[in-house]
Amino acid sequence: MRIEEHPVLKFERGKKIEFTFNGEKMEGYEGETVAAALHASNVKVLGESIFKHRPRGFYCAIGNCSSCLMVVNGKSNVKTCVTQLEEGMIVETQRGKGGLE
Repeated sequence: MRIEEHPVLKFERGKKIEFTFNGEKMEGYEGETVAAALHASNVKVLGESIFKHRPRGFYCAIGNCSSCLMVVNGKSNVKTCVTQLEEGMIVETQRGKGGLE
């Protein structure tokens, strides 16, 4: 299921692009967020809670919660629900608190 509207960001869907999620090639569209592209690809678990390691999924979609924190291009703690997808992006599930810059 592809998200057509976002409560904060303006989706101007462009051309189809490729990115990598946990080593697997995925497709999304320019102008949509990383989390939206993963949601459309039927990825339901984006990460896990820090202490009890419970699964976390696409929740608020406006950058207020921490359910969508992932490692993007080697940078941890990226809020993927408000980060726009780019060609060749490398997205990985974040385990634990993530690193500091």
